[in-house]
Amino acid sequence: MKFVIQRVKHAEVTVDGNTIGRIGKGYMVLIGVSNCDDEAIADKMLDKMIKLRIFEDENGKTNLSLADVGGELLLISQFTLYANCKKGNRPSFIEVGTPDKAEQLYEYIIDKCKSRVQVVERGEFGADMKVVLLNDGPFTIVLDSEDII
Repeated sequence: MKFVIQRVKHAEVTVDGNTIGRIGKGYMVLIGVSNCDDEAIADKMLDKMIKLRIFEDENGKTNLSLADVGGELLLISQFTLYANCKKGNRPSFIEVGTPDKAEQLYEYIIDKCKSRVQVVERGEFGADMKVVLLNDGPFTIVLDSEDII
């Protein structure tokens, strides 16, 4: 499982010109699911993401978590995080979880986040989405389950 976490001032996602998710200060997170991911991996990834201390404190040090700043989440399914570009110029997606599995884990992640974060917005699984954000920093972290589990 991979999360690309961007600390944002605000972010929104649209489908067919309609805004379906919008947040203020918080994280816009792209979520990639591989064919070997499960709920236990998702739980560990979520715990790490939510506890990350990447917001600035009163001294300008990145020392505060999402909860400390009342941050919000925008969660976007992004299968292309598992693009394999080792051979040729056309990415292979052989490592991507099946659509059923990926959607089930995406929904699981959203539900789990709602129990820990006050504002959780989302994209639409499988849709052609347009994401607009103001990256704060810029500050972007890549969490890969292979590195934290």
